[in-house]
Amino acid sequence: MAGTVQNVGGYKQISATGNVCPFGASLLGIFVSSATAGTVTIYDSATTTTTAKVIDTTAVVGGTWYPMPVGTTAGIYVVIGGVASITVVFA
Repeated sequence: MAGTVQNVGGYKQISATGNVCPFGASLLGIFVSSATAGTVTIYDSATTTTTAKVIDTTAVVGGTWYPMPVGTTAGIYVVIGGVASITVVFA
């Protein structure tokens, strides 16, 4: 019998820059609930280090799912520019 693959994981809703996950994880994507001139930059970091950029600064639009299937080794640190409310999904 064939199985199904589901890309599901934990989540964290944020509206300001911050750590999402303090250990290596698979980033599945982000859902942007709302944004006004919003941007998102994602780093591979367990703290606030900004040396290992995973996703370069990108503009985001409210009501949009952005798949981002990448793995991190240290953690997930998200920097929000402008105003945005996002849910980060990771496993």
